[in-house]
Amino acid sequence: MVEQKDLKVLVTVSPDELKAFITLYNTGDNSTIKKEDIMLALESQRVVFGIKEDIINYLVESPMYNESFCVAEGIAPKNGKNGSVTYHFNTSVNKTPTLMEDGRINYRELNLIQSVKKGQILCSLVPPVVGVEGKNVKGRVISAINGKPAVLPRGKNVALSEDGKSLIATTAGEVEYLDATKVSVYTNHEVPADVDNSTGNVSFVGSVIIKGNVLSGFSVEAGGNVEVFGVVEGATIKAGGNIILRRGMQGMGKGKLIAGGDIVARYIEYSSVDANNNIQAEAIMHSNVKCGNKLELTGNKGLFVGGSCKVGKIVVAKVIGSHMATITDVEVGADPSVRERYKNAKEELISMESDIKKADQAITILRKMESAGALTPDKQEILTKSVRTKVYLSSKIEEVKQEAAILDEKLQQEGNGKVRALNCIYPGVKVSIGTCMMYVKEPLQYCTLYRDGADVRVGPIDK
Repeated sequence: MVEQKDLKVLVTVSPDELKAFITLYNTGDNSTIKKEDIMLALESQRVVFGIKEDIINYLVESPMYNESFCVAEGIAPKNGKNGSVTYHFNTSVNKTPTLMEDGRINYRELNLIQSVKKGQILCSLVPPVVGVEGKNVKGRVISAINGKPAVLPRGKNVALSEDGKSLIATTAGEVEYLDATKVSVYTNHEVPADVDNSTGNVSFVGSVIIKGNVLSGFSVEAGGNVEVFGVVEGATIKAGGNIILRRGMQGMGKGKLIAGGDIVARYIEYSSVDANNNIQAEAIMHSNVKCGNKLELTGNKGLFVGGSCKVGKIVVAKVIGSHMATITDVEVGADPSVRERYKNAKEELISMESDIKKADQAITILRKMESAGALTPDKQEILTKSVRTKVYLSSKIEEVKQEAAILDEKLQQEGNGKVRALNCIYPGVKVSIGTCMMYVKEPLQYCTLYRDGADVRVGPIDK
């Protein structure tokens, strides 16, 4: 505190020393206050930084007494910000079903599985922010707290990027986020119970294991294998690898199995089944089956009855058809996928030849108009497009013709499939081997059906 005759200047500093205040007192002789008096009072309290000279000048010109005025203010330090982790996937999966436009609730598309690809960035570091130091009114530097770096939550099947700032999946699979401490990728996704409204449809880049049933109307799609411990109803299962049904499938006319590898099941009923390689079951009934290599029906029943099968090489079954003469089509000797591609190529050729004919007709008419000098700009554009279409289709037709020829040759070469009955083939069964066909009119037992020239022959079981 500084006294000057009857004038007193009181200086106070805040506890954090970031602000300094003065209060002027007048004892009554009307002495004027000078700026030097205030500055001297501040200096006596070691206030040297952040002085607000404009306020001091105002108080000198128009002194106000018995009131506190802030005449110096320091700079508060700015603490840094801790680093953080940015996640490039949804860390909080919402199990609430979505409301569709028509007002219905979609219980099937819950999107509970988050699939990632190999090499995909899962999360990355946000660097910490360095603090900015401050200074108090007494000129002392106030230290700031720097932000701390975050740590990447590294779990299983993930690796650090080259710069150490990101986590990358080392395999394709399902990403799991556990309490912000671990990010892992698992190649298998396990459904502990049924695939139903609680799970929705399942779609995963790896393999899927289902401990319960797959209910009607739902779908399971996997880049790897699918294994189901329960029963599959009228559902759709697609697998890039194998499909294994521990029990079986009651498709109810709308069930589908599509596998890039093998399909193994105890029984399959009223379903559509397509496997690139082999199919093995105890019984397949009233279903449409496609199989690239071998269809094998063994076990207690070893039965194939009703519906149709198209198999690349061989059908082995105990019983084909039934004593009720159930219509059953068996076709072997050509890869179903090759036959399907050949059929599509032929259909594509017919369509393109029709389009070329239309383009030719348009070109002929427009050329005549051009010769007569009656071709408008719009018609000229149509002519140009028609010529381009013809050139493109002519080139495309040659490609498709070559493909069809190759496929046709392959079909001719592969027409050597076999049908082996370990017990009986009943009347009502139609057997096609390559381009040859035979209707079974009386029971055939313990035999192998094979192609001999243009006929289907019945030979011994070990043929």
